[in-house]
Amino acid sequence: MSMLNRRQQQPPLLQTFSIFFLSSCSLLVNLEASKLHLASPEAKALLGFQSKADLRNHLGFSQNATLHFCEWKGVTCYQQTVVRLIIEDLHLGGIFAPDTLSHLDQLRVLSLQNNSLFGPIPDLSSLINLKALFLDHNFFTGSFPSSILSFHRIRTLDLSYNNLTGSIPTSLASLDRLYYLRLDWNRFNGTIPPFNQSSLETFNISGNNLTGAIPVTPTLLRFGFSSFSWNPGLCGEIIHKECHPRPPLFAPPPTVTLGQSAQVHGMELAEPSSKKHKRTAVIIGFSTGFFVLVGSLLCFVMAVRKQKDEKQSTAVIECDDAAAAAAIQMEQENELEEKVKRVQGMQVGKSGSLAFCAGEAQLYTLDQLMRASAELLGRGTMGSTYKAVLDNSLIVTVKRLDYVKLAGTTNEEAFEQHMESVGGLRHPNLVPLRAYFQAREERLLIYDYQPNGSLFSLIHGSKSTRAKPLHWTSCLKIAEDVAQGLAYIHQAWRLVHGNLKSSNVLLGPDFEACLTDYSLAALLTSTHDEDPDSMACKPPETRHSTHQATSKSDVYAFGVLLLELLIGKPPSKHPVLAPNEMMHWLRSCREGDGGEGERLGMLLEVAIACCSSCSEQRPTMWQALKMLQEIKEAVVKEDGGLDPPSGMS
Repeated sequence: MSMLNRRQQQPPLLQTFSIFFLSSCSLLVNLEASKLHLASPEAKALLGFQSKADLRNHLGFSQNATLHFCEWKGVTCYQQTVVRLIIEDLHLGGIFAPDTLSHLDQLRVLSLQNNSLFGPIPDLSSLINLKALFLDHNFFTGSFPSSILSFHRIRTLDLSYNNLTGSIPTSLASLDRLYYLRLDWNRFNGTIPPFNQSSLETFNISGNNLTGAIPVTPTLLRFGFSSFSWNPGLCGEIIHKECHPRPPLFAPPPTVTLGQSAQVHGMELAEPSSKKHKRTAVIIGFSTGFFVLVGSLLCFVMAVRKQKDEKQSTAVIECDDAAAAAAIQMEQENELEEKVKRVQGMQVGKSGSLAFCAGEAQLYTLDQLMRASAELLGRGTMGSTYKAVLDNSLIVTVKRLDYVKLAGTTNEEAFEQHMESVGGLRHPNLVPLRAYFQAREERLLIYDYQPNGSLFSLIHGSKSTRAKPLHWTSCLKIAEDVAQGLAYIHQAWRLVHGNLKSSNVLLGPDFEACLTDYSLAALLTSTHDEDPDSMACKPPETRHSTHQATSKSDVYAFGVLLLELLIGKPPSKHPVLAPNEMMHWLRSCREGDGGEGERLGMLLEVAIACCSSCSEQRPTMWQALKMLQEIKEAVVKEDGGLDPPSGMS
């Protein structure tokens, strides 16, 4: 009997066992191979990056552990080594953790653009072979990453559309292979380095806070106005703007001769003709000085004698005045102390303590806060807000929450847990929460003080002044700032603002828009007593219900805020119109902006999309931010850049 026939005559059970055995062996081999490749430094680097950056598990590295890491999403290998990593447009929402991708030392191309990554850019100095780095369209903060300056093979570098601060390093001009450099739409300040690489073909530093004269180099002369626009402090030949040098703070006195000094005063001096004249002048000068000294001494003796004579006669009066002044001062101090304790709600038990948020330096104590002088800034949905000046001259904002309205936070542990989450939020467009306090029925929040007031005051003016609508570039800048802050809250932390309105947008030192009162609405039990403007900022699904605020309700409020920016009227006075009628109404509110109708129309379209009555039809905050950035890019390309107006007019 042939071998084939024998195999066909095997019992079915034996055939099944053989198949199972072979499958098990194959599976074990695959598992062992999987363990081997996951143990490699490169696989660990990719998994380490995913664990901190991918909050929504969009990458799926860990789910595809049976695949070799070279087959993972966005990974390209050469001879089993990662040489390219392209992870784009996934809105990962986490941080770029240090000591992760820096282990991919053979990497040539790294692109993480448009991923909602935040925090500082880590040290990447070990990526010595890197030729292209794209980290644009994220929320990165901190200074220019110094490790990039060691990339001597780098040709393409894009850090645009982030929140990087500080100066642009001068040594960046020494990277002689640089072909593509974009640092636009950050917050860089200082002067522009003298870039003169002959290889540089793409260059853009617009939309920063750069100042001073633009260096005139053969390389920079090749680029147009749009590469430098939206930097009001820049000047020089390249952008056809004259530089006006500032006079030194302590200018040395002009050097003049004796003759020149005399001519200034309208007289002439003849040069002395002999040594005798010089000697005579010295004697006269000495004598004059002696008589002045004697006269001064006589005056001093007479003044002392007169003071002694009057001392007894005025002693009683002075004592009475001193006692009265001391009594008044003591009364004022007692009144002020009671006022501070009353208005700030600081009459608390000794068991209470001031809790500083993670990473915050303890610059003051609860006792110092209790003794601070206070000024009421306003009352709102959440409670009352005060400006407090501490005895060390530090100024902070203290918000006293209305305990009656608080829900779910009577438990101290629950309140502390929520404050720790809110206190962890750090972004250039958020007013940071520095510390909080709770004891019995008292809840206090301590923020940085913002001296430039609120967006509401900027738009609507004060009682004595009537404001006019803001220039459209100011509307765009403020809207983008607010959108940046909201997108960070939504994507990086999965929280919501819940109470967005123009009075809860403050203006920072550089007139940047900063959100306050964020993520506190969850503490409220009800908002039935809100003013009409606050109610107009709420979407239909939460306006007359007990539904909690969501990210889409924040988007609706953002649309209302954008309309308020454009038309200069409070939300309660916004009419309900069809989209095609809104533009006509907008033009009637801004009669002086006839030439900017198209740009205003683009901003109006964003507002209308955000204010959709159906929450599912509203964009996400990140999408709204992208719309605004696309408008800005389109204007820059069309006009070659346009400097925003000085101030916020």
